[in-house]
Amino acid sequence: MQIDLPFLRERLDLYERLMRLDKPIGILLLLWPTLWALWLSSFGTPNWMVVWIFVLGTVLMRSAGCVINDLADRNFDPHVARTKDRPMAAGKVSKKEALVLFVLLALCSFALILPLRSWYVLALSVPALFLAASYPLTKRFFAVPQAYLGVAFGFGVPMAYAAHLDAI
Repeated sequence: MQIDLPFLRERLDLYERLMRLDKPIGILLLLWPTLWALWLSSFGTPNWMVVWIFVLGTVLMRSAGCVINDLADRNFDPHVARTKDRPMAAGKVSKKEALVLFVLLALCSFALILPLRSWYVLALSVPALFLAASYPLTKRFFAVPQAYLGVAFGFGVPMAYAAHLDAI
């Protein structure tokens, strides 16, 4: 079986853009409070395995959030100048592909926290996923959806304390 490398490269580029890996500011905005929480919850000596788990988890969950956002806004984005060229809005990525990518990213994020062996972190991962997945809907119902997004972006803080202290 021969792999069509140009096709694979094109698909991976589209998925990278769908996850907004080409625009890392969102990752940094999500990561900054989480890293501070990891530092403070460990009294200045964080467990480096925990730090790497949270860094990778932040990248994966921010990416999952971008995918589900574009999936939810797939009918609006083609009509907005700022978003019309995104892969889903431009019709280059299907709904099924986006949903599979979202589920894959969420499952990878969940797998990352399993070595922590903390019931608190596992329990907090459920509302964290809910916040990430439901944010796109808040734009239709809340006057200030960015406040909801702020809660989602700050959810790494209680998870960091749970990871280091096994308590909140």
